[in-house]
Amino acid sequence: MTQCSLFPEGQTRETLANEIWRACDILRRDNNCGGIMEYIEHLSWLLFLKFLDAWEDEREAQAKLAGRSYQRIVDGELRWSAWARRDWPADDLIAFVHGRLIPYLRSLGGDPLRDTIRSVFAERNVIVCASGYNLKDVLQIIDKIDFHSQDDIFTVSQIYEDLLRRLGSENRLAGEFYTPRPVVRFMVELVDPKIGETVYDPACGTCGFLAQAYLHMKKQERTISDHEQLQFRTFYGQEKKPVPALLGLMNMVLHGVSAPRVVRRNTLEENIRNVTERHDVILTNPPFGGVEGRHIQQNFPIKSQATELLFLQHIMKKLKARDGARCGMVVPEGTLFRGGPFADVKRELLEQFNLHTVVSLP
Repeated sequence: MTQCSLFPEGQTRETLANEIWRACDILRRDNNCGGIMEYIEHLSWLLFLKFLDAWEDEREAQAKLAGRSYQRIVDGELRWSAWARRDWPADDLIAFVHGRLIPYLRSLGGDPLRDTIRSVFAERNVIVCASGYNLKDVLQIIDKIDFHSQDDIFTVSQIYEDLLRRLGSENRLAGEFYTPRPVVRFMVELVDPKIGETVYDPACGTCGFLAQAYLHMKKQERTISDHEQLQFRTFYGQEKKPVPALLGLMNMVLHGVSAPRVVRRNTLEENIRNVTERHDVILTNPPFGGVEGRHIQQNFPIKSQATELLFLQHIMKKLKARDGARCGMVVPEGTLFRGGPFADVKRELLEQFNLHTVVSLP
């Protein structure tokens, strides 16, 4: 992204931050967005579509300079700059979003980016303002964000990270996909991913590990090849639930990764006997304390209802069989010290891998 800004002269980070918080307040007052989870979700998909419009502008400009054509993913009346800036009657705006925009986004597919966009909007009820007037006010605020400007991206990313932190602390259900950032930073520093390695999180939630890994690896960036490697061929995440998948995708975009391979998928549905794609580095805090049914357990040699044990087996299979491949994983206290299937998995872990460090947190 370039350094230019489309903001009016004198617009500051503080002004932008205040405006984004004002958008949150508007959403919070809406009848469809009363809880923190709802208004962050709504804000996220609007930010994503605004970012996508700017990203496609750049791809289109690059193609023109190279003498190539570019087919936009979202174009015509569905393009952000066409519908978000239009002076709609309030009811017509809501009808357009429900009747034209969301159905189109749900119909996309055919390549990784289109598949990712579809996964954000498909198979769930997308949160949309009950009031068209509230939505119009929020659109006016978000439309002022310049995703070509690094200053604006930084400001929005800081606010977004604060929103995710609040979500993790205020919503007890959010703890399953939000890991406290001091823990994330510690694990990333310990594992120390390098450019040229792939980084995978099989339960990525809001992508805290992947975003922090990017910030860590970006310091190593020296060439255009390094930049393209980090943008397109490094970060891979899977998340079962649609809302955290959306939050995670937006978190990666705001941290500077334009095309992360974040997909909505139940990781445990993959039969680990048939794994083909493996990774150099795995960083994750998978859900634990849950119970999986027999059809899921059939995907694993060592059967267990405990999700943490199934994820541990998945990770051992997904790690590349080479010296230097490594993993940092959060597990509940006692995972390595119980009997039955836990003992069987521990035996495989100790015999086939190098268990380097165990850190106990209060």
